[in-house]
Amino acid sequence: MNLYNHKFVICLMTSLTVSIIQADLSWENKEANLQMLEEKIKSLPFTELVVLPEMFSTGFSMSPEILAETMDGDTVQWMKRVATEKKIILTGSIIIEDGGSYFNRLIWMLPTGQSGYYDKRHLFGYAQENNHYTPGSKRLIASVKGWKINLLVCYDLRFPIWSRQTNHPSNEDENAAPEYDVLIYVANWPERRAHAWRTLLQARAIENQCYVIGVNRVGFDGNNIQHRGDSMIIDPLGEALVHLDNGVSCQTIRLEREKLDEVRAKLPFLKDGDKFLIL
Repeated sequence: MNLYNHKFVICLMTSLTVSIIQADLSWENKEANLQMLEEKIKSLPFTELVVLPEMFSTGFSMSPEILAETMDGDTVQWMKRVATEKKIILTGSIIIEDGGSYFNRLIWMLPTGQSGYYDKRHLFGYAQENNHYTPGSKRLIASVKGWKINLLVCYDLRFPIWSRQTNHPSNEDENAAPEYDVLIYVANWPERRAHAWRTLLQARAIENQCYVIGVNRVGFDGNNIQHRGDSMIIDPLGEALVHLDNGVSCQTIRLEREKLDEVRAKLPFLKDGDKFLIL
């Protein structure tokens, strides 16, 4: 499957209703986390897309030899069932074993049971993630109701080139539409670097003229590292539409296509950007 610009299309409309779940994850306890998250998902009002944190079934663990599942495993099957029953798109990352390697893999699960995935490109060497997992090499840009959504994971946030708007390699039209409209980061970002998390999320929205959704966890993990949340939904001008503070919380909001198009039309900064390809 070519994941560089693979797209899943539902239907064309003008708004997209998104829910984010900022949860306190139980350390390496899949059953408890899936039960807790399912209860939160079932309690949501009408929504079309639900975003969960990074490694939502285990926390940010460096024990893939013990915790990894296959793409036919319990957590992917749970995502398929919940997405189908709730009639939502469900996304977040989990630990996956594939072809003898371990991946921090973001799953994009449709209510039809179809799915795509993105393997985290930038592995967090400071926590030795690179010694346990294999980096991905291709981006996943999904399409929902005419919205193009770029899906990334945590530490990817520090590397702006990987998320930078660029035309598709086959598109030479300088007036072509931007490559995507929404940028999603799922994370286990620690409290002690919370300022960087908030600042970089806003920077990615401003420089790419897109909505940005960042979903983080709260609480202490198994390494006694504290997470304060700060999950955010940010508009194309860098203003926070949603900012969840330090605590378990859920929020649902409707993203308006009209606002996005208006910003890009009035401030056509992307047309002046450098020309490059992400290979």
